Amino acid sequence: METLESKLGYRFKDRSLLENALTHSSYANEAHSPMGSNERLEFLGDSILGMVTADYLFQKHPDEPEGDLTRIRASLVCEESLVEVAEVLGLGAYLKLGKGEETGGGRERPSIRADAVEAVLAAVYLDGGLDEARKIVQRFILDKETEKSESRDYKTALQELVQRTPGKTISYRLVEETGPDHCRSFVMEVWVDGRSQGRGQGRSKKEAEQMAAKAAIARLK
Repeated sequence: METLESKLGYRFKDRSLLENALTHSSYANEAHSPMGSNERLEFLGDSILGMVTADYLFQKHPDEPEGDLTRIRASLVCEESLVEVAEVLGLGAYLKLGKGEETGGGRERPSIRADAVEAVLAAVYLDGGLDEARKIVQRFILDKETEKSESRDYKTALQELVQRTPGKTISYRLVEETGPDHCRSFVMEVWVDGRSQGRGQGRSKKEAEQMAAKAAIARLK
């Protein structure tokens, strides 16, 4: 738990809150856990994440219309974004899962990991207040907004470049996955019409894909 707290940049006064945030309903049901599952914390964390993100975007983009703010917020708080946070934190290794869920690959299930991120955020809020929860959101999600906006353009730009010739296809393949659970590193390779056009490395598969797309663009132009 100390390693996870170090990754979070927050040390709990009541560590049972963190333990509860990592307890999936399958484990709580099987073990008859008195603290229950993390579902209530997930509910609270979802609201905190949405509010903090909305406030940040409202302040940062004073000229953006409501529709654009909604779109940006959705991209920042979506399951994919939360799974990236879980990967950075190595959250999967700390989850408490029931035997069936464990056997079925629940530790890698995107929905379970994303829900756990929201539950952890709620645990920080209950333990340290809104300012501490805001710091977590800022560090792991909001500080990535510019990076995500730029990186999304690499895949879009590659798609547009390739589609100039009708019928061409793009695919991404995992080449390498290294590092401990709490600090994974991924290498992805992008293929265009059956030929490798570039590789990229990142702390998540999505980030590595973007870097691979960037390499491919430089090669194909």
